[in-house]
Amino acid sequence: MDSDPRIHFINQLLERFAPLQQWALDNWPDTAHPLERSDFAAVRREILALAHSRPPEPEQGGPQYINENPAPWP
Repeated sequence: MDSDPRIHFINQLLERFAPLQQWALDNWPDTAHPLERSDFAAVRREILALAHSRPPEPEQGGPQYINENPAPWP
């Protein structure tokens, strides 16, 4: 078993998300437009993104500012 609490949390979250996803697939009321497993891909990606380590804080030698804005279109 992983000793990292973040990995343990993510594993539990994925285990709990699977039955919820199945319930949503089984009980979606709009039969003309049924849900598909691919509709939940973004959620799984976001959950897995939680596992990536964050950059160090400035007091730990990390950058003071990280520009996350896209560059303007030329």
